[in-house]
Amino acid sequence: MDHLPFAVTCEGTPPCVYEISDTGLVVTGGPRTDLFVDPAGAGPVPDAGRLVGLPPAGDFRLSARVTVGFTDTYDAGCLLLYADETHFAKLCFEYSPQHRPTAVTVVTRGTSDDCNSFEVEGDTLWLRVLRTGSVWAFHASTDGEWWRLLRYFALDAPVPVKVGFLAQSPTGAGCTATFAEIAYRPEAVEDLRDGS
Repeated sequence: MDHLPFAVTCEGTPPCVYEISDTGLVVTGGPRTDLFVDPAGAGPVPDAGRLVGLPPAGDFRLSARVTVGFTDTYDAGCLLLYADETHFAKLCFEYSPQHRPTAVTVVTRGTSDDCNSFEVEGDTLWLRVLRTGSVWAFHASTDGEWWRLLRYFALDAPVPVKVGFLAQSPTGAGCTATFAEIAYRPEAVEDLRDGS
């Protein structure tokens, strides 16, 4: 993808379907796809098709305007950090159990947590992943200008962390997410909490 200084490839099962165009990226995840290791120990370790690649060393931020075709609970378009099946994190624009588009974050270090942040009117939200030093930050924005800090964390991964895109449909028949205005900058922000 011309928007990124690193290549992304399709990983995971079942493979996602994707299309790259001049205006962005369209990703469709298959039925019953998810990345979430239930802390209650329920069920097998899940998998989902994803587009990921290894970013250059150093600080960076990756953002996109995400539009999701919501149908079923937990349908989502996500920016994804992925090291292995028990070390990953995702910043999602997700359809909540209350049928509300919601900014959601998940951090997985052995097992996953789940944090719903704020509801959104409409089907579009800006998402941003940021690496500064050895830590990560997740931001979301309703206008692409003022950013809310949702998570600040370490992933403690045993292998390098890949970065990319995910469309998931844990309870449904599939989900399509469009990632537009994809932007990569090889720098962090000075203050993670001031909205910049």
